[in-house]
Amino acid sequence: MRSAEVSRKTSETDIRIELNIDGTGVSDIDTGIGFFDHMLTAFSKHGNFDLTVKATGDLIVDDHHLIEDTGIVLGQALAEALADKAGIARFGEARIPMDEALASVALDLGGRSYLVLDAKFMSAKVGEFSTQMVRHFFESVIQNAKINMHADVYGDNDHHKIEALFKAFAYALRRAVVIEGQGIKSTKGTL
Repeated sequence: MRSAEVSRKTSETDIRIELNIDGTGVSDIDTGIGFFDHMLTAFSKHGNFDLTVKATGDLIVDDHHLIEDTGIVLGQALAEALADKAGIARFGEARIPMDEALASVALDLGGRSYLVLDAKFMSAKVGEFSTQMVRHFFESVIQNAKINMHADVYGDNDHHKIEALFKAFAYALRRAVVIEGQGIKSTKGTL
């Protein structure tokens, strides 16, 4: 099984993640931010990734450090679980609707991190989750997992838009990590 356990402890946060990318969508998420827990649970369920996240942090300040560090650790866990990426499809894409919202994600696990995200939100927060942290979370994940991701979302309800983005990320990633051969899918011979 392709899995990883990664921890990160700083003076601001304490994060532990267990990830099995060949799972069944079982999750145990506790970050102290209800909407973020909901998004990580959706990511696990729709990607068929088994995911445990135990995260504590300085939420008395705000949600920035905890969400950023969770993204860092999730990205590191993805990179470790994928190892040399032998046999993976490499590319994945998904378009996910949620009521009036529609999110699209296309990604490449080719080893170069870059994020293009077109997402505008009307509210400062959804629950205790700052909407400006959507971009920062995905930046943290893709920089540490070395993913190139293009994503966009439109709609009227910020909850729907963010949830559609997380689900689209899960489906696109699921498609990219599928084993469909033996070699490395690159003319360079490495990812």
